[in-house]
Amino acid sequence: MSQRRRIAILFGGRSAEHEVSVVSAGAVRRALDPARYEPVYIGITREGTWHLLDEPPALLPGGSELPAVDDARAGMEVELARGSGALVRPDGTQREVDVVFPLVHGPYGEDGTIQGMLELAGLPFVGAGVLASAVGMDKAVQKVLFEAAGLNVIPHQVVLERDWEEDAEAVEARAQDLGFPLFVKPATLGSSVGITKVKEQDELRPAIEEALKYSRKAVLERSAEGAREIECGVLGNDDPVASVPGEIVPAGEFYDYRSKYLDEGTRLEVPADLPGEVVEQIQQMAVAAFRAVDCSGMARVDFFYWEPQRLAVNEINTVPGFTPQSMYPRLWEASGLSYPELIDRLVDLAFERHGRERKKATR
Repeated sequence: MSQRRRIAILFGGRSAEHEVSVVSAGAVRRALDPARYEPVYIGITREGTWHLLDEPPALLPGGSELPAVDDARAGMEVELARGSGALVRPDGTQREVDVVFPLVHGPYGEDGTIQGMLELAGLPFVGAGVLASAVGMDKAVQKVLFEAAGLNVIPHQVVLERDWEEDAEAVEARAQDLGFPLFVKPATLGSSVGITKVKEQDELRPAIEEALKYSRKAVLERSAEGAREIECGVLGNDDPVASVPGEIVPAGEFYDYRSKYLDEGTRLEVPADLPGEVVEQIQQMAVAAFRAVDCSGMARVDFFYWEPQRLAVNEINTVPGFTPQSMYPRLWEASGLSYPELIDRLVDLAFERHGRERKKATR
C-alpha cells in the first residue's frame, strides 16, 4: 500500500474500566507499523470529553496504579463531525480519519454507544457492530442467546436493582437456591470490576450492593468449583475462525482485577494443555457463541472446563484487552498471527464490513 491509513485509536472513557482501556491503547501504539498507519490518539476523559493526544498516557512508575486520561493534562479537545468521518478542532478545522480502533472498555464505549455513533458518522471501525456490542456487554442477555444456541452455561439468576430494593429477602432466597459459593457480578461491566466471590449467606448483601454500584442488574452465578478457566479468540466477519485455546491460572482465588492487570503471579498458559478433542469442541463452541450474538471482527470467548470433557460458556468479550498481559493477542500469536498482523487483519475486517454495509439500499 503506497498510502498510509490514518487510524484513530479511541481509549479511556466514562466507565470503571477507563484505566484498562488506556493501557490497551498503549500496547496497540507500540505494535502499529508506521509504514502502514498514521495513528491519531483520542483520549476520552471520565467526563466524556474527547482530546487529541500525542500518545496514550504511560503506566505510572512502580506499576501500582494504571494510567488515565486526565482532563487537566489532556491535549486539544475535539469532536466527531456528523456524517463526514472527521475530527473537528475548536477552531473549526477538520482532520479526516480512515478507520477507528475503539479500545473503550465497558459502558459508554464497548456497549454499542460508540459503535452507533461511528455508524452514523459513516466511519469503518474495528470490532463488532451495535447489536453484538450491546449484547456482549450484558452478561444476562448473552446467556439467554447462548442457551438458545444450544450452548451450556453456568446456573445463574439475574437481579434487577429495583427487585433488590423492594424485596431483598426474596433475592437472598434465590441465591440460596443456587447454593454457595457463588459469584455476584455487575451485568454490564468487564475486567472483573465489581465482582465478589460469596462463600456464605452473610457476605451476599454487601456483594450485591457492590455489583449494583456499577449496573442496574446483577448476575448471581454458581461458582464453577473445580473448573479450569479457558479462553479462546475468534476472528472474522461472516466466516469466523477460532484460535488455539489458552488457560488462565490466577494468582489469587479467582481472576479478579488485580490478577488481570497488576499481579505478576497470574499465569497465562498458551496454548492450554488440553486433549485434541476438547480443543476442537472449544473452538466450535467459541464460533457458535460468536455467531449467537451476531458478532463481527473479534471476540474472546471464556469457558469453564471440568475434566474429562464438560464445558460451559462463561461469557463473550467483544473488545478484549490488548494490554501486555492480555490473552487475545497471545492466543493469535500462538495460532500463527503476530500482533502487528492481527491489527492488520482487524483493520481489513473493519473495511470489509463497512463496504458491505454501504451497499445496502437506503431507499
